[in-house]
Amino acid sequence: MATEADSTSSSDDIDWRSESSSVEMSRRDRLEEFYRHSIYEPAVVAWSDRRTRVGMVILSVYLLMALVEVLGLWRNPSPSQAERLLPPFQNWAYPLGTTQSGVDLLALIIDSTPFILLMVLAGGVWATGIAVLVGTVSGYKGGAVDTVITSVSDFFMAIPGLPLVIILAITFSPENPIFLGMILTINYWAGLGRSIRSQVLSIREASYVEAARTMGTGTSRIILKDVMPNIMPYVMVNFVLAARYTIFASVGLYFIGVLPYTGQNWGVTLNNAYNQGGLFTMQALHWLLVPIVAIVGLAFGLILVSQGMDRIFNPRVRTRLTGESESVDEESENETTSTWA
Repeated sequence: MATEADSTSSSDDIDWRSESSSVEMSRRDRLEEFYRHSIYEPAVVAWSDRRTRVGMVILSVYLLMALVEVLGLWRNPSPSQAERLLPPFQNWAYPLGTTQSGVDLLALIIDSTPFILLMVLAGGVWATGIAVLVGTVSGYKGGAVDTVITSVSDFFMAIPGLPLVIILAITFSPENPIFLGMILTINYWAGLGRSIRSQVLSIREASYVEAARTMGTGTSRIILKDVMPNIMPYVMVNFVLAARYTIFASVGLYFIGVLPYTGQNWGVTLNNAYNQGGLFTMQALHWLLVPIVAIVGLAFGLILVSQGMDRIFNPRVRTRLTGESESVDEESENETTSTWA
């Protein structure tokens, strides 16, 4: 018969801080688990939402255009390659028409797409990456660390964003899309970091986080395993907002001539169309509309995808849609979706 001392001894043998399981997994099992949790389940959940499907299709078009440009599958834009100001959908060799100097507009859009996508990705990653790091550490650690980080964030928030970006753009004349994306969102992270800090302040008081601290789990593991999953929907939505801000800021600065004209860009195309009378003559209107549609389409695709991100990181919706449980009712899904819609 087991005594109380035996029971106490058995409990003492368990290392609650251990991060490894006594059941050994083969490499194949780990790969299968990684595929299921990191690729298959997110894909199933994302594809189950109509908005996400449409957003992914739109973004796929832009990725396809970037691939076409990288592989050189479409002609390069050059003057006098076709009839001047050819309207769209009249000659399928130039489906979007041509400019005043006879440049293929589709070639202009395709030629600019890899640069735009790299810049947008760099801007979004830079802004949200810094914000997540600052917000989670500040909110979870508290005390002097929180005070210092919050003071630095307040300093950057007090700097006017647009004048700072213009000064940096004139100073450095960035030609690299990654560097340009970082400059455009140079202080975007400050406000987002404060918002994330507010959410982490409430999460760190949750019972499961307190239990992890009691068992001696390290700070970095608690932040990664217990805090991050709860703020990921918010982070992903703000990643898309930062990416959209990067698009609009770059196009605006190219349009007013602050950024260097080192190559084709949707903002440069827009500027040329405006200066050549695209706003005032019907004959050149398509020259103005094509880059606008490209800009709005990319921003719209990003927004649709962001609206489906909360479903991917919601464990209840994810469990039901991947067929692991049928106990989650539709009502909870609708409540979650409407919260972020």
